Amino acid sequence: MSGPRAYLDWNATAPLRPEARDAMVAAMDVAGNPSSVHAEGRGAKALVERARAQVAEAMGAAAADVVFVSGATEAAALAMAGRGLASAPVEHEAVAAWGDGSLAVDAGGRVAVADPARAAVQAANSETGVMQDLPAGLAVSDMTQAFGKVPVAFDWSRVEMALVSAHKLGGPKGVGALVLKRGLDVAAAIRGGGQEMGRRSGTENVVGIAGFGAAAEAASRDVERGAWDRVAELRTFLETSLEGPGSPTKSVGKDSHRLPNTSCLVTPGWKGETQVMAMDLAGFAVSAGSACSSGKVRESAVLRAMGLGEEEARCAIRVSLGPTTERAEVERFVAAFLRQREKRLGS
Repeated sequence: MSGPRAYLDWNATAPLRPEARDAMVAAMDVAGNPSSVHAEGRGAKALVERARAQVAEAMGAAAADVVFVSGATEAAALAMAGRGLASAPVEHEAVAAWGDGSLAVDAGGRVAVADPARAAVQAANSETGVMQDLPAGLAVSDMTQAFGKVPVAFDWSRVEMALVSAHKLGGPKGVGALVLKRGLDVAAAIRGGGQEMGRRSGTENVVGIAGFGAAAEAASRDVERGAWDRVAELRTFLETSLEGPGSPTKSVGKDSHRLPNTSCLVTPGWKGETQVMAMDLAGFAVSAGSACSSGKVRESAVLRAMGLGEEEARCAIRVSLGPTTERAEVERFVAAFLRQREKRLGS
């Protein structure tokens, strides 16, 4: 390995933002339970409500419609359990667990929806970055990957429920939110003290929620000031460098509207997990698919749904960048990838 390690796996989890770290450290000194009525309890409650307002503002939603949960997986269960919603094979496993997998997907990763009111469709795919045109009246959308990378306006999306997670935009792991359309409600799956307006019982994770709010506010500023435009330029450089004439490496979903940071690279004859290990030893963190399905040696269901063959789907890696990614890191990755590919394939 030459040079410092480079973290190129932002879609798995983004590095903790300093704003989130500061908010969490400050929250650790607040002693009260947010359900207590004394001054200390009111102080903790104020932190939760400030974060709720920050997340709502960044999402384009009303604060009263943001329900804090442990992450997007819990949010999916809260939104989808028992509803029998249609979904596509490209959904994250947290959504696929509750959907029926019946929606068709084309070669560009786009999902066809016949009945939006009975469907769950992601805003952006974690493996390929392909973004969907969400239909009006959609029951549920996993906005986890889109939130914090592209403009999101929940109130304008005409979606009934959205799932988001803090750690995808630089907040802490283990906290997320279910965002509801105005006037809509859900039955609590976790019952007890009636926290979160009766929608999710249990003492709130005040420290994590404070970090989520600060990260959402900072991520929204990044989107507004065009920080991800530079990321898109780096992604273009990366793909162009690896897909030259005669190159065996191809980008999946390149002709579709994608997140600005995500490259799904397929190199037939070179297994994805082998690529990940080789690049890890060379000093680069990348992945062979969704982090939530890591360790499972099988081809990507997302790529299979898009028409790739079984062996080809096994030969994919995901490189995902962020606003703090440096061009020098991408250049070093390209050089290391080409060296390793030459060793493996002679091309």
